[in-house]
Parts: sequence; structure tokens; C-alpha cells
Amino acid sequence: MTSERENPSARVREDDRDTAVRRLQEAYAEGHISHEEMDAHLQRVLTAETPDDIASALGSLPAEDPGTTSTIAAATGRIRRRGAWRVPRTLKVHSALGRVRLDLSQAVFEHSVVDIELNLGTGGARITVPRDAVVDLEGLSSVWKDTLYKAGPGARPGGGPTIRITGTMGMGRLKIRHARR
Repeated sequence: MTSERENPSARVREDDRDTAVRRLQEAYAEGHISHEEMDAHLQRVLTAETPDDIASALGSLPAEDPGTTSTIAAATGRIRRRGAWRVPRTLKVHSALGRVRLDLSQAVFEHSVVDIELNLGTGGARITVPRDAVVDLEGLSSVWKDTLYKAGPGARPGGGPTIRITGTMGMGRLKIRHARR
């Protein structure tokens, strides 16, 4: 039998570590923990080897506000969001047939990390992100066409929101571009 420490799939992912550090920073900023407690918890998170290590380091923190989750779904037709709209912490987009157009360039971000879960059958998707956004596509699989994305000149860690795109693209293509202004 393989222990968790020997199983590489039970290792801590960098995204999970980053999320834990963010939670500690928020707890400190909101006055839930002292500076000394933050240092101790931060040390445990940064040296954690398994998800259980991170969970135990965060165990004494107040429950995290999961933020909002919104779902946009359409069997056929277009899904479109643009202008100054509030982006939830998690946005689920489901479309069997049709195009998806998400323009985040003027959107209001209340969270530093936003997860967009795409589950598309046929039809493509185009997402315009803020100029300084960082885009993570690791969790996205495409059945038919490759995703078109080139990191923008302003995309740097800490500069803007991190947008993690996950899910499955069926017979369409995902195009991501950074806003020009």
C-alpha cells in the first residue's frame, strides 16, 4: 500500500498553496489572526507536502466565504456578457450549440482569482480579459481544436486578476485575447 507522502498525486499543487496563502493574508487583514499566528501558519503552508498538511494549517481559520457561483447555460444560441458586469468567484458556462462571448475587459472583479468552467459542445468561445490579467488554462481540455492564446504584455503575477479556465471544449475553438486598453 502506498502512503500519501509517496503518492505524487497527493502532493500539494501550487494553486492550492497560493490559495492557502491568500486565505491567511485575508484572515490577517480582517483581524482574525495575529501577526505571529500568520507567520506560523504561513510557514506550515509553505512547507506542506500534502493537501492534508495545508488543511491542518488552515483549520483554525474562520470558514472561507466561498464567494459567488453563477451559471450561464443555453441549449442553442449565443451567450454574451460585456460591459461593466460583476464577475463571480466561479462562473460556469454551459452551451450545447452556439457561441460564447465573454468580455471581461470592463468587468468588475471582486476576487483576485476567478474560475471559469467551460463545458461546450459545438460552437466556439471568445474571452477578452483585462490587459493585466494572468490566464491559466491548465484545466481545460479540447476535443477538436487547440486553444488560441498568447499572453498579453501586461500579464504578470500580481498585476491583475488571475483567470483560471477549466472544462471541456467539444467541436469549437476557444480564443482568448487581452484588451487593448
